[in-house]
Amino acid sequence: MERRKFLKGAGLAAGAVAGGFAAPAIAKADDTFNWRMVMPWPKGSPGLGANGEKFAERVKKMSGGRLNIKVYGPGELVPAFECMDAVEQGVAEMAHGTPYYWAGKDDAVNFFSTIPFGLTGWELSGWMRFGGGQALWEELYSQFNVVPFLAGNTGLQAGGWFNKEINTVDDIKGIKMRYAGIGGEAMRRLGAIVTMLPAAEILPALQSGAIDAAEWVGPWNDYAFGLTQVAKYYYTPAFAEPGTGIEVFINKDKFNSLPEDLQEIVRVAAQANTEQTLADFTYNNIESYQAVLKKNIEIRHFPDEVIKALAKQSMDAVKEIAAKKELNQRIYDSYMAFTKIAAPYGKAFEATCLMQRAKVWEES
Repeated sequence: MERRKFLKGAGLAAGAVAGGFAAPAIAKADDTFNWRMVMPWPKGSPGLGANGEKFAERVKKMSGGRLNIKVYGPGELVPAFECMDAVEQGVAEMAHGTPYYWAGKDDAVNFFSTIPFGLTGWELSGWMRFGGGQALWEELYSQFNVVPFLAGNTGLQAGGWFNKEINTVDDIKGIKMRYAGIGGEAMRRLGAIVTMLPAAEILPALQSGAIDAAEWVGPWNDYAFGLTQVAKYYYTPAFAEPGTGIEVFINKDKFNSLPEDLQEIVRVAAQANTEQTLADFTYNNIESYQAVLKKNIEIRHFPDEVIKALAKQSMDAVKEIAAKKELNQRIYDSYMAFTKIAAPYGKAFEATCLMQRAKVWEES
């Protein structure tokens, strides 16, 4: 009797109680939703923060103002690397980021950002949309009570900025560096002292000597964030990030509360943002590389000996992630199966095409 009184007093039924539980709220077609979206990168930052804001603008326009998203940069609502926690706990309804930033919660998230020597930007999109990657991603993220969507890609990144040449594996030992994802783990296993810093802290850390080297993204972002000012050697390309996925993820309860048309608008807006972001990075990296070359910078490539060592450590780390649980193994098997057949295709078609093109333009 007392429990019945409590339930009625709490208003859980809202006039319609069945079996002691409240009837779920039904969203109306003309309901307006005001959401908060957190990001780990500064608002307006090239390719990243700017395209997160464009996603929010696109959703608002497509929904006719029924779904409004207010965007927060790092520290405005939560710290940079606490975006997943914020969405999981309902502090924000959604986030724009990249999965490996939440590797402390489950390191299998790396597969949906990037894996060293793994899928390129368009290959990642292919696997996600047609190779089963999206379903596996949703299954992984369900433990955080969020729904993920691919919403961008940086394309091939740079290997990083160093104040010391890397000629042998021994040269890596003792270097203090900012390095993300599995690539950072591979560097750590070869003796580097690896730290993870948000975007705004990379330049000050290099200037102060707190770190000796750093990878960020590529020419566009690296130039914009001033990294050409503080390092002599620019290593390209990134062994660790052949095509890094950018995401939006939404609190599952909040996403399920949307009418079906708004859910579809979010999906389509995320897909549009994927193409826009990759195109944005492609164009501006090409343009910005010319500015980098005008600086007193020496372009370097990691030697074969170093690449082989990094590949071994990277693959060992990835296999260890796969062995942790059954879902991880399924993600690993799916990702690696597609990567294995993408490699010979890429060599025969894209790599050969790019080498032929480079030769033509070098001789012209």
